[in-house]
Amino acid sequence: MLLITCPHCGDRPELEFRNMGEAHIARPVFSEAISDEDWAEFLYVRSNTKGLIAERWRHVHGCARFFNAVRHTVTDRFVTTYKVGAPRPDLAALAAGLAATEAAR
Repeated sequence: MLLITCPHCGDRPELEFRNMGEAHIARPVFSEAISDEDWAEFLYVRSNTKGLIAERWRHVHGCARFFNAVRHTVTDRFVTTYKVGAPRPDLAALAAGLAATEAAR
């Protein structure tokens, strides 16, 4: 079973969590007129990268809080988790650290 580290509760089984999509997406300003294309891009277009991605997660069967996680999309490995509001870690540096760790094995 996959364990996910909640920054508030610690290591918990994956069944307690829900993925809420990509993290650090800026919501458009509604005080200005927004085009349909810009609104559709905000709603539906995501990076969908192969490798590390910052995602928002929710601990639904625990503290019920949201948090962010960096996860590798190919291996499904969680590299780090951090509280909402904290800056996104440098994904390139994390990827280099993972590559060095794998090369040492």
